Amino acid sequence: MITTRATGVHCSVSCVVVTLYAAFASNLDPNLMAERCPYSPLRGTGWITGWRLTFGGEELGWEGAMATVVEDPSDPANQVFVALYDVHPKDVKRLDEWEWFDQGVYRKIQVRVQTLDGEQLAWMYVLNAYEGGLPSARYLGILAEAAEAAGAPDDYVADIRSRPCQSSGH
Repeated sequence: MITTRATGVHCSVSCVVVTLYAAFASNLDPNLMAERCPYSPLRGTGWITGWRLTFGGEELGWEGAMATVVEDPSDPANQVFVALYDVHPKDVKRLDEWEWFDQGVYRKIQVRVQTLDGEQLAWMYVLNAYEGGLPSARYLGILAEAAEAAGAPDDYVADIRSRPCQSSGH
């Protein structure tokens, strides 16, 4: 097994190093990502099909449950809108810190993203916790605004805004 420096993903000797990062939560926002990862340009958007946006890790903090995606091919309508960033090695550590990767809160996986240019292989962070719990209303607002900024369809943004949530008490 080899661990690639760019992503920290373990693979066999014949693996392909994937630099495209598929963002699905607050990192959908290109302006926010430009601040967090100044060397990593937005390359486009797409969908991961057979997956759904959900929440989990409520016990981990941050005003309730945190966003993640889970594979769920049972419903053909399941898909998650993502922004694809070409992540420079200088920015991988910054992203890992932001996503609490070294603490084990999120882990990295590879997914196939459907784009207008065809299928792209990308890596993304998924929550390393059980699904369940409610996000805060504030967090849902952040996610909806990020999706809107990335150009997600109106019905996708509306679905995020309409999800059950808890009041943050602020």
